[in-house]
Amino acid sequence: MSGMRRFTRRALLRTGLGVSGGALASQLLPRLPGPSGPGTEPAWAPAAARQGLFPEWSRFARLADGTFDEDADPLRDMKPVITALKAQNVNVIELDTILSNWLTPAEFTEHMGKVKSFTELAHAAGIRVVMYYPSLELISVGGEKGPSFYKDGEGKSWVQRSLDGKPNVFYGSLVVWVDPGDESCWLSPNSPWRDYYLGRIKALAATGVDAIWPDVPIYFDGAMSWCDGSSWAADAFKADTGLALPAKADFTSPPFRRYVEWRHRNLNQWQLDIAAAGRSVNPDLVTFVETVSMDYQYATLVGLDGAYLRKAEGVSHVWEVDILGNYDGMRHATATDWTCLISMYKYARAASGAKPAWAFSYGWKADDASLVMAELLAAGCNPYEVKSPFKDVSTDKAMRTRMYAFVAANQEKLYDAVPAAEVGVYHSSASRDFVSPAAGTGMYANTKVPSGVTDWWAGGSAEESCAEQAWLGEFRGTVKALVYAHVPFATVTSPHLEAADLAPYRVLMLPNLQAVSDGEAAVLREYVAGGGTVVITGPAPTALDGLGTARGEYALADVLGFRKGDPLPASKQNRFGSGTCWYVKNLAGLSYLTGTDQASADRILAPVLAAAPPSVRLTGDRRIHMEVSRLGDDTVVQLVNFTCFGDAPAAFRTTPAACSVALELPAGKRVLSATVSSPDGASPAPQPVTWQVAGTTATVSLTVGQYSLLTVTTAG
Repeated sequence: MSGMRRFTRRALLRTGLGVSGGALASQLLPRLPGPSGPGTEPAWAPAAARQGLFPEWSRFARLADGTFDEDADPLRDMKPVITALKAQNVNVIELDTILSNWLTPAEFTEHMGKVKSFTELAHAAGIRVVMYYPSLELISVGGEKGPSFYKDGEGKSWVQRSLDGKPNVFYGSLVVWVDPGDESCWLSPNSPWRDYYLGRIKALAATGVDAIWPDVPIYFDGAMSWCDGSSWAADAFKADTGLALPAKADFTSPPFRRYVEWRHRNLNQWQLDIAAAGRSVNPDLVTFVETVSMDYQYATLVGLDGAYLRKAEGVSHVWEVDILGNYDGMRHATATDWTCLISMYKYARAASGAKPAWAFSYGWKADDASLVMAELLAAGCNPYEVKSPFKDVSTDKAMRTRMYAFVAANQEKLYDAVPAAEVGVYHSSASRDFVSPAAGTGMYANTKVPSGVTDWWAGGSAEESCAEQAWLGEFRGTVKALVYAHVPFATVTSPHLEAADLAPYRVLMLPNLQAVSDGEAAVLREYVAGGGTVVITGPAPTALDGLGTARGEYALADVLGFRKGDPLPASKQNRFGSGTCWYVKNLAGLSYLTGTDQASADRILAPVLAAAPPSVRLTGDRRIHMEVSRLGDDTVVQLVNFTCFGDAPAAFRTTPAACSVALELPAGKRVLSATVSSPDGASPAPQPVTWQVAGTTATVSLTVGQYSLLTVTTAG
C-alpha cells in the first residue's frame, strides 16, 4: 500500500489481544437502507432476487490490478495495460495509482482527469473499473525527513490515538507497503478527515468509474494496539453510549467490552458513509471495501467486522484472504491449514450476504495459485488473482488466463446456482470477541516455520494458532469435521440475525456459543421451536450476553433443557417445541482440529447426519472438498482435491484423486446427462461422463486433478 501500491497489506504484525497491557456523530450521512421488503433475504438468494441489489457485471467479476504512471499517455501507456488484461480474460480492473499519497487539491483534481481517461478507454474495451482508495491511511512520500501530513498538515489533530494518547503514525520499513523514509498516518473516522475523504470520494465518483475500493477501514495495530483513543473518538463514544472512553484494554471491564463492540459499529458506519457519498453523485456506483479481518480474531483487534455490512445495499467486500507464506503461498500447508482456508472463503461468502463476494486469490507458483482459486470459486467468491505479496503481478499469466476462461464459461453455475446445504455453522462475533481473549490472531493452525521458508504467517509463534483459542478452535474444528465428512454446509454470521437467515437449514451448529444477545437468543429459540435441530458445544452455553457480561441464567436454558444451577451434563438431547437441541460439554471441534480423532467428529456429526442426511454423497479421500448447488434442473457439484496436504507440511504436488458422487433422485426424476468441466486442462468445455442408476440413486465416478465441476441434469 505504497504510492503505487506494489505490495498488498497483510496482517503480518501480530500484537495479539493481550488484556494487560467535539463529536461528529450527529453529522453522519444517512444510513443506507437494507434490502427491500423485510430485509430477510437469505445470503444465497436466487439470481432473480439478487440482481436488484447489485449490477450483474459485479456478480460475474474476474479481477486484476491495473495502474499507470503520472506522465502516462492514454493511448501509449494506458491502453496497452487494458488490452493485456482483457487478453487474460479479466473483465474488471482494480485501478491503483497514487491515491494512497498525500495530494494537494490541485494534484488530486489533475489526477481525476487521468482516472477519467483510463476509465473511458476501459469501457470502450468492455471492461469495468473499480478505483482503489485507502480510507484511513495516508502516506506522505519522503515524510520522515521532509514535509508530511502528520507534521505539516492536519494529521496531528486528526490522527488515531492509542488509549494512552500515542499517535498512530510511523515511518517506513515497519510494514512492506510503506517505503523507507515515507510516513504512514492513520486517521480517525470521527475527525474532520471524514468530510475531507468523503469530498474526494464524490469527486472520484464523478469520473465515471464503476465502483470504489476503499481500503483499510481499520484501527491499525502495527505501531500500537487499541486505537482509537482520540478526542474525536471519545466524543463519539460518549454520545453513543454515555460512557467515557476506557483508559486501558481490560476485557474484565464492561466499559472496555462496550468499546470493543462500539468500534465494530463505528467502522461499519464509516463504510456506509463512503458508499452513500459515492452514490450521492452516481446512483449506480457500488462500493467494495477491502477487508482483511476474516473469521478469526483479527477483527476484534482492528475493529473491522465484515459481517456488519451483510444486509446493506450498495456496499460489499473485497476479502483479503491471507496465505501462509509471503514468498511461499500455501505450498507448505497442512491439511488442517487448508480447512482453515476453506473456512475463511466460506465466511467471506456468508458475510457478504446476497451481494457479490470479491476475494483475493493469492499464489506463489501456478499450481498452488490455481488450487487456492479453486477453493475461492467453490465457496462462491469472485477471484482477484495476485502473486503474494505483490499486487500488480500475476502469479502466472497463462494460469490466470486459463482459470478466468473457466470462470467465464461457467459463471451461471458458479454464481447463479443456489447452494443445497441444509447445515449451517454459526459464526458468533460476540463469542469471537469475548470468549477467552488471548494473544494471537488464529489465522491458521500450523505455526512452525518450514525449513527454507521465509516470511511465514506466524513467524514461529505458537500462540498465533487457532488451536490455541477456545472459541475459534472449536469453530474451525467444526468446519474441518464437516469438510472431511463431505457434508455440504454454509456459514451463518451473527450481526443482524433474523429468522429467515436460518430458513434454509435443517441443522444449525453452534460451536462454543457463549456470548449471545437477547435478540439472537430469540431467533435461535424460534428456530428450534419451529422444528430445527441445533448442536451446541462448550462449557458455558449462552452464559454471556452480547457484550460478554455473565448472565444470571443461560439465554437458551429452556432450549438446552438445563439451567445454570444444574450439574452440567457431559451431553444431552432435549426436545423443544418441534425441534431438538443436542448439547456436548467438551470442545469436540477443537479436539478434532488438533487430533483428527473420529470419536470427536462423531460427537458433533451424528446429530447432523441423523437430522439432515446429505442428498449428494461423496465416496473418496476425506481431503476432497465438496460443494453442492442447484440451478434449475441441474445439480452442480464442485470438487476440490487437496490430497497433496497431510498432517505435516510437505513439498507441494498435485495428485489426481478418484472418487464417486452419488445423487438421490427426487421422485419421478431421471438423469438426462452428466458432464464434467475443469480448468485443469486446456479447455473449460464440459465433457460427458457416464452414470449408473440403482433404485433412486445415480452415481458418477470420476478423477479430480485439482478442481472439477460436475453437472447432473435431471428431468421428470
